[in-house]
Order: sequence, then C-alpha cells, then structure tokens
Amino acid sequence: MTDKNIRVRLAPSPTGEPHIGTAYVALYNYLFAKKKGGTLILRIEDTDATRSKPEYEQTVFDSLRWMGLDWSEGPDVGGDYGPYRQSERKGIYAQYVDQILEAGHGFKCFCSPDELNEMREFQRSQGKPPRYSGRCLRLSAEEIKAREDAGDVPVIRMKIPTEGSCKFQDGVYGDVEIPWDAVDMQVIQKADGMPTYHMANIVDDHLMKISHVARGEEWVSSTPKHILLYQYLGWEAPEFIHLPLMRGADKSKLSKRKNPTSMSYYAGLGHLPEALANFLGLFFIQISEGDELMEMDELIERFEVEKMSKAGAIFDVQKLDWLNARWLREKLSPEEFLSRALTWAQENDKLKQGLLLAQSRIQTFAELPDLAGFLFKGDVGITAESFANIKKNPPEKCLEIIDAVRPALDEIDEWNRESIEDALRQAAEKLETKLGKLTPPLFVAVSGSSRSLPLFDAMVLLGRAMVRQRLVIASKVLHASLDAQADTAAE
Repeated sequence: MTDKNIRVRLAPSPTGEPHIGTAYVALYNYLFAKKKGGTLILRIEDTDATRSKPEYEQTVFDSLRWMGLDWSEGPDVGGDYGPYRQSERKGIYAQYVDQILEAGHGFKCFCSPDELNEMREFQRSQGKPPRYSGRCLRLSAEEIKAREDAGDVPVIRMKIPTEGSCKFQDGVYGDVEIPWDAVDMQVIQKADGMPTYHMANIVDDHLMKISHVARGEEWVSSTPKHILLYQYLGWEAPEFIHLPLMRGADKSKLSKRKNPTSMSYYAGLGHLPEALANFLGLFFIQISEGDELMEMDELIERFEVEKMSKAGAIFDVQKLDWLNARWLREKLSPEEFLSRALTWAQENDKLKQGLLLAQSRIQTFAELPDLAGFLFKGDVGITAESFANIKKNPPEKCLEIIDAVRPALDEIDEWNRESIEDALRQAAEKLETKLGKLTPPLFVAVSGSSRSLPLFDAMVLLGRAMVRQRLVIASKVLHASLDAQADTAAE
C-alpha cells in the first residue's frame, strides 16, 4: 500500500560532522517513507549563518548516503518544492512574519542582550525558569516608532496565551499536554531579517507539504510554539512523532565531550554502513532474540509506525561491534571482505599517504606496522606512562596542552594541514609557549608513541573525529593519573 500524500523530511543543520543521533532520526524517516510509499525530502536548515559551512553540508550528504539512505527531493537532487536550503529561502519568510505581526500575534522586541541576561538572572534568583518576561509586549506604536527612528533594530517575538495549555497527539507518546505558561515568547525573526529555526521550520514544512514530522523528543517542548504558529497562519499542522532520545550506555545524553558521536568516527573504525543501519533500525521494530541481523529491505518490511517503543534508545557500542562482526562473517563473501577492507584502508588516501610519510623514517619495511599502524587502530593504548618521558613537559603540562588543543581543533572549518597547524599555533600563543612545546604530547596522544609520522599530516589522515576521540582519551588518562597522585599525597 502506498500513499503519495505522505511526505517526511530530514532537516539537518550543517554546523558540524553528522551525529549518530542524526543518523537515528534520518533512518526512522527513511523507513517511514519506504514503508508507507511516501516521499522523503532532505532540507538543509542553515539559518545559523555563522556556524553553517558548505563542507559540513557535503559531509551530511556523504554520511547519509554511506549508510544507504537516499531522498527524492533535496538541494543536490532538486524537486518541485525548492529551494531546499533555508539560506536560499530568506525572501519567503518575511511575508509570514508580517502576517503574524499584523494580526496581533507577534510583537517587536528591542531588549538588548544585557537586558535579556539580567532578566534571566533575576528569574533564576527567584527559582523560576528563565524566559522572556514580556517587557516589550505592550510598547505603544509611538514608542516603537521612536526606537526605530533612533536606529534600534528589533527582533520579532510571537505572543503566547496566558491561560490554559496546548494539547496534541504524538505518534509515540500519545496525548501530550503542556501549559502555556511553560512556553517562551519565541523570537521568530532575528534583527538581521533571517527567521529563527522555529519560524523557518513551520513555513518550510507547510510549503513543502510535510505530512509527518518525526524528530527527537528534545523538540517536544517546542511543539506548542510550532502548533501555535500554524494556528496563527491558518494552516493545518502535520502529525508529530517524537522519537525517544538516544543515550549512552550510562543513560546520559550522547555528547561528543564524553563519547565519540560522529558517523565519521565509526566509519573510520571500520564499521560497515549496513551494520550501523542494522543496529539503529532495531530500535524501530519488534524482534526476537537471534533475529537481529537484518538488511535494509528487512528493516523496511518489519517497520511498524505504531510500535515505536517509548524506552530510550541506548547506543551500546558493544552491541554495534557484535553486529558488525556478524556482518563481516555472515554477510560478506571472501571477495567482498577483501574489497571492503581495502576500501576502508584507502579511505581518505590513508594507506598510500601513510606509507609515503613513513618512507623517510624507516630502515626496513618491517618497521612500518609500529610506525604507521596507529592510522588503522581504534585505540592506541594510551597510559599515563606514555607521557612520562616527554622532556620539559610533566604530566600536568601535557594535560594543559591537550585540553587547550581540543577546543581549538573543534573550531577548524576545513580539516587540512594548514588549518591544523594554524590552530595549534594559536593555541600555543594562548598558552604563551612555542609550537614545538605542544607537539610532543600531541604526538603521543594521537599515535600512542613519541616516534611517529609527521604530526599535522597524520592528523589529516586520521580525520577530525578520530583525533578528537584520541585527545579525549589522553585527557581522561592524564586526569585520572594526576587525581590518583593527589590522593596518594594527601594520605
């Protein structure tokens, strides 16, 4: 049975490497569209102009296709409801913001960032959740004109009912009710004329005829704002499906500060895309023990919208590894296994470039595994002793360097040798030291050894996600060692 009126969308923001949580939501939408015979749309939500980057957008395309997903409409394939980048739709939104404003459902707000911070701090001091107090809600037309004549540029906020609650039906959680006094007067248009996520989201979903919005449960609290905007514009809201949040093994929210979360990291480790899709797809179907190994067609066949569990999805890396091992053994022929292994080793030209970087550093080929093997490892076996012999860099200094470098590398837009070196030089300046002081601890953290390939080139070949995770591990190891020393000294 097919329903051409069913239209669902993937709506990632190109502000970083695609997260496992993005893959989780994307796969649900893909299975939903395939099961129902509907249409899947990819829309790039790049209203955050300062953080959105073209290279991240391309990474979104590559990562989702790597996992076996495709879409019928999008920035790269076209369609009847484009453009499919919000930045290219800027001229579309203003008329709807004006409509809300003219109908008295919105208002101009001139509060400065300092005023807003002061407002929130006062609310916190009173034990109240921080949100907009309504300071500009009742400005007169004369006051608004005077502010604008003086050069003040307002944002536009939406009005929220003062009594009652918003009730809606959710595809997973059933009847949901949220009091209006728990909903903030959301900014719907920024001072630069760009809509906020909330405004652009509902306009695009309506104009693209989205029938079902399937997204993470963190958006449940925003749904009343979205429903209200639909009502203000006289439109019918889509059906909402909020997927249980994906959590780590400790039940906490997945965070790159604690766990590797990017799709590229797991691809770099050598996980098969089919195994990752299989692992994530099991959250959306009912299975019996021993029935876990499934290809995409089987996931589509077994997918049932009504049977989505409310229990949180746990990203269990051990189960992912177990499934990946089964795929390697049971799904790949010897020829396919060899082909996949070589493709993985040559990803990002890692094998060829790694060997060439090693050429000037070895006496025999037998040295290659020790010198370049770290490029193909998931864990390089870092211990506190790994840092013990770094000259003029005691453990506490090594930790200071690693913790300073991690955020500096996260800020890099394009991951290449020049940008990495530049970021490290800037980190060295902030630490009031020389670049040469930073590199020894980083050599150890990244490669597991003080003798390795050229650091910047090796970091390029490893990729951003793998480098980040190795620095996280090194930081944890050093923190634990220094804490243990402090405890011993205190006894």
